[in-house]
Amino acid sequence: MSHLSGITEAIYSDDEILSLFSGAATISQMLAVEAALARAQAQCGVIPSSAAAVIDEVCRGGEASDMLDLDGLATAAVAAGNIAIPFVKQLTAAVARADAEAARYVHWGATSQDILDTALVLQMRQVAARLDAGLARATLACARLTGAHRDTIMVGRTWLQHALPTTFGAKTAGWLEALERSRLRVRQDALQIALLQFGGAAGTLASLGPAGAEVTRALAAELDLGVPAMPWHTHRDRLASLAASLGVLTGTMGKIARDLSLMAQSEVGEVSEPSGPGRGGSSTMPHKRNPVGCAAILAAAVRVPPLVSTMLSGMIQEHERALGGWQAEWDVLPQIAALTGGALRHLGSVLDGLQVYPDRMAKNLALTDGLILGEAYMLALGARLGRLPAHALVERASRDAVANGLSLRDALREALESDAATRGTLSDDDLDRLGNPANYVGEAPAICDSVLAAWKASGNGAKAA
Repeated sequence: MSHLSGITEAIYSDDEILSLFSGAATISQMLAVEAALARAQAQCGVIPSSAAAVIDEVCRGGEASDMLDLDGLATAAVAAGNIAIPFVKQLTAAVARADAEAARYVHWGATSQDILDTALVLQMRQVAARLDAGLARATLACARLTGAHRDTIMVGRTWLQHALPTTFGAKTAGWLEALERSRLRVRQDALQIALLQFGGAAGTLASLGPAGAEVTRALAAELDLGVPAMPWHTHRDRLASLAASLGVLTGTMGKIARDLSLMAQSEVGEVSEPSGPGRGGSSTMPHKRNPVGCAAILAAAVRVPPLVSTMLSGMIQEHERALGGWQAEWDVLPQIAALTGGALRHLGSVLDGLQVYPDRMAKNLALTDGLILGEAYMLALGARLGRLPAHALVERASRDAVANGLSLRDALREALESDAATRGTLSDDDLDRLGNPANYVGEAPAICDSVLAAWKASGNGAKAA
């Protein structure tokens, strides 16, 4: 049972996901599993129908916090080793108050991990739905940006330096594709973990005799979960895979936030986060407009990978029931889920209201006086002079341009005219055409079209199509 109630946690985590893992919510899911177990066992003739009815009624009887002593559960769990043991004791006592005979059949044939793991699966199903909705919002925003800025030319940067022209739409298309890949992974992993955990003390269901398989199927049907080939008490690969997918998703969101925050720097000024009262201010500098959404996303992207590492490390579990590895998951997976959800919330908000400044992009594109088109000039000359001589000529012209305060176009023209062997190789019209960034964005617009078409064809973008 997870308690993520730090004073700053609301900044970084998703409130709805946090609430799914609150003490009361966790106990409510455990009660749902116990009620379903009683109903399933009654269907299979394992326990009396009258007992199952009482257990079901008590479990559904109201708020978990009203029925059980949550503080007492937490205290008792320290000695018991998990929350399920004192939970079953309190639930049995609650049922006994209604019907002493029915109380004999509470938690019949199950083990603590059956209840905790199945409750977790139910919680993660809700988490996955919440994350999918967040991804839908973020990908839709990326798609809109991609369509709107398919032809908005900007600087492409490598090693944080000006490289070649690209379009802002091509950049956001990359974000869209990466988020879509994560959306698919999370959906697949969510389906993989939607499995009942029910194996009894050592995974054999010996406690239910010949009725074990029948009860398993009935219980899974009650909870709308899949039936695994066998209990998975110490095989945590499905949960670890989901955790890893959430880690990849937060990494992708971190990449987007890093791009945006670099583009939002005062010296760059190509985008800015949405504005609003109290958003992004400074306690001492009234002029500041800090990228607070990006900061929260990046914080999550820093925090989640070590938590994913814990999930992977926790896979090394002993025999049929774990000593430490399983227990290490209890707070970690909820934290991963809540941080991922929080980052998605911030990303959706940032992308929905992102302010884009094409004029500033154009101004930055011109900062190097044409040096960014060096490759275009070099390739055009290479067709006439050979690649290496052309590279050397453009490189010398680039140095001369910087040293003499010239544009690359003018420096290159001087270099070509100064040598009889190269004079007239490129005309003024050629130099002007090659010096226009719009003529050297390559496949960037087509990339936007391709990514948007794939997004719409997948069905995820159907509403926006």
